Amino acid sequence: MDESNAPVAGPSVARQPVARQPVARHVVFDLDGTLLDSDEALVAPFLRLGVPRASITFGHVVGDECARLGLALDDYLDRYDIGAAQPFPGVELLLARLPRWSVCSNKHPRSGRAELARLGWTPEPALFADAFDGGPKRLEPLLDQLGLRGADVVFVGDTPHDRAVAASVGAAFALAGWNPRADRLSGEVVLKNPNELLSLLSDLGSGEPQE
Repeated sequence: MDESNAPVAGPSVARQPVARQPVARHVVFDLDGTLLDSDEALVAPFLRLGVPRASITFGHVVGDECARLGLALDDYLDRYDIGAAQPFPGVELLLARLPRWSVCSNKHPRSGRAELARLGWTPEPALFADAFDGGPKRLEPLLDQLGLRGADVVFVGDTPHDRAVAASVGAAFALAGWNPRADRLSGEVVLKNPNELLSLLSDLGSGEPQE
């Protein structure tokens, strides 16, 4: 080969690492006790049916609580006032700033969907007690619908069961500390008001994506 026609190697260019994009977490909320200040609304049908207030417990599938108290579920639902529960202060402003969010709740779909319609809320999606094969709420059906992993989600709730639901799929959990009844654990993320969720999402999104 004629050396005058040989190709000349250009300068070596170091390959720059591709910047990894932060993860945008999808927010899933419990409904009662998290978005809605609904304790009295939930208790009222039991009181109307003659159940002492001290006998009523929270955080369960309503059908299970009715069975425990010896009541018919339809009798409870017929006495539930879908206009009684109101959003906690700051919740509606928070929801307006989230591009997309979901609900995962033990609530009966009859009352849950009626309350969403009354408030004009449109979570994508909203899963209620009928989505969990007769058991308590789980995030797996919702993750399947969204095509997400647990690590892609922040679950906001107010009970020990909510905490366990998040842990079972590896989701981040944030306690709705604006509900004074919320059960707190040392060292966990506690949101004092709904707006603090936006700061949490920003902090989570600034880290490296999880594999």
